Amino acid sequence: MRSARSRAVVRRLVRSPTALAGTALLLGLVLLALAGPALTRWGYADADYTALRRPPGAEHWFGTNRIGQDVFAQCVRGLRKSLLVGVLVASFATVLGAVVGVCAGYLGGWVDRVLMFLVDLMLVVPAFLVLVVLGPRLRGLGWPVFAGLLAAFGWMVTARAVRAQTRSLREREFVRVAPYLGVGPVGVMRRHLLPHLAGFLVTDATVAVAGAVLSETGLSYFGFGVQPPDVSLGSLIADAAEVPVTYPWMFFFPAGLLVCLVLACHLLGEALRDALDPVAAAGGGR
Repeated sequence: MRSARSRAVVRRLVRSPTALAGTALLLGLVLLALAGPALTRWGYADADYTALRRPPGAEHWFGTNRIGQDVFAQCVRGLRKSLLVGVLVASFATVLGAVVGVCAGYLGGWVDRVLMFLVDLMLVVPAFLVLVVLGPRLRGLGWPVFAGLLAAFGWMVTARAVRAQTRSLREREFVRVAPYLGVGPVGVMRRHLLPHLAGFLVTDATVAVAGAVLSETGLSYFGFGVQPPDVSLGSLIADAAEVPVTYPWMFFFPAGLLVCLVLACHLLGEALRDALDPVAAAGGGR
């Protein structure tokens, strides 16, 4: 049954123009992030002092910035860093949200009340202000700590959605019968609930990558994200924010990569949602 459902999902994805476009765009960006440094002799931190703010050409494909650094090399580095932050944040937030939501929804009682109180408390905390306050104090610890902070404020909505679906699933016969067959609560959640939530979690994680990239970009724009000499798409956009007209290549190349990355994640997330739940997708279309 499960393998037949998996084959049906794959068929829907293969036949979906949205899925193909999103997958092709995302794979192209990942390939660029991985192979891009090998395509140019310039490192992201190298400076060509004979070519300050030079427009795109044969020597510098995307031009150079105000101190002669190659914009293509910096965009590739920024794309890699933004992708890495986005994937790590989305993965951690989705896993944490799934664990909290399943435990609250299945166990109920005081566990549900305590966990939902924590979720509500985290939802009302102004995450941006907390990150702004903690960001400067944690700059020396590197970007993984920054990614951890982003993930710490990104799992609550997922937890609420998983809790609601779990409360519905626990009333089904295969879940209600499992304890009588000697399956403990952890086994029920791991073997019966999480597999049925896998489709939602995969879709949620895909969309969460785009949200995490945008969050990282916004914080880097204000100086609280990835710190120099390293770069991300957000820091590159921030550096060129004052010259998008006079030196457009400095701004529009990283901004274009950011738009493509977010678009690819949203296209793939939408296609996964439609493939995993075609009935709901058809209803939404009407």
